[in-house]
Amino acid sequence: MTSQTRPIELYYWPTPNGWKISIMLEELGVPYDLKLVNIGKGEQFEPSFLKIAPNNRMPAIIDPEGPGGKPISVFESGAILQYLGRKFGKFYPQEERSRVAVEEWLFWQVGGLGPMAGQAHHFRQYAPEKIEYAFNRYTNEVNRLYGVMNRRLAEHDYLAGDYSIADMAAFGWVVPHANQGQDLNEFPNLKRWFEAIGARPAVKRGLELGKEERRNLADDEEAKKVLFGQRAR
Repeated sequence: MTSQTRPIELYYWPTPNGWKISIMLEELGVPYDLKLVNIGKGEQFEPSFLKIAPNNRMPAIIDPEGPGGKPISVFESGAILQYLGRKFGKFYPQEERSRVAVEEWLFWQVGGLGPMAGQAHHFRQYAPEKIEYAFNRYTNEVNRLYGVMNRRLAEHDYLAGDYSIADMAAFGWVVPHANQGQDLNEFPNLKRWFEAIGARPAVKRGLELGKEERRNLADDEEAKKVLFGQRAR
């Protein structure tokens, strides 16, 4: 395993996407410095952060010991997981068939579970008016996606066989399942997986990172203006 002498800079806020990287770094046991990006205050729009993350979204990292020993910045949670997995040779297998399985479920999360669960959460928790069509559309789609995981996990302990970055990516989006209108008791295989991952010490530490900063934004009108009224700047 590659050693890390200088800490990786983690630009982070305690959300499902942020948890992906805090969990991965804790699982790897490599040094990192926490750089909180308060998305409720709009810190993701700061010009200095834009240089690292051009999409104005956390998480992002700066690795001072990147390829060739030179610093590299990486944005997008899936890309960060892949980079860290390749660099440190853990949770992202090198054997092609195994790697393809991990990438299938990683991209499934990035392109499906995350966006759909995020929309369900938004329309159920934060929308200024309850739009029944949107409420049902996204709640039902998350239910379908949970069913996809439940069927997969009937035959495998983890999404891609062994515990991997695919599990880390999906896990955080299942944490707020109640706010997405889902009951894990309907998905026994998913529930078993969720509880097993949640019991891992590194996962517990990753979820705790910045926990004291997390709050319910439903009553924070200024934060909602920043988060949901975003325009190009």
